[in-house]
Amino acid sequence: MEIINIVVLSLSALLLIYAGAIRLMKPIKSFCLKTYLDNPKIKLEGQTDIFNEMRSAGSSTVFAGIAISLGAILPEFTLTSFVVAIVIFFGYAFGRLVSTTSDGKPNQQLAQGLISELVLGAANAFCLIWLLM
Repeated sequence: MEIINIVVLSLSALLLIYAGAIRLMKPIKSFCLKTYLDNPKIKLEGQTDIFNEMRSAGSSTVFAGIAISLGAILPEFTLTSFVVAIVIFFGYAFGRLVSTTSDGKPNQQLAQGLISELVLGAANAFCLIWLLM
């Protein structure tokens, strides 16, 4: 089971670090801005408030990924890493579900994000339960 824990934590960490780094370094390339970028009437360049929000969310996502990766490397952080991963993945999934209910269906890429968040959240929850048994 230890190898499964390491794989789940590593995948979770890599996804969060990658997604967060993209938002941090190139917020204009974020999937959530794609709809706006496809509309030539909307100009996002120079919108510092949007980029500030995107970069701050990206930074916290990167740091969550780093915290989760510690659990894959150092056994004493495994429990904490699973808790952080569960909170992050189910938190994003919950927010997406609330938004879908309130605002309507998002584009396909964001819907796929929901599925990956639910799968990784469930995998981390399963590993945490197994760890605590």
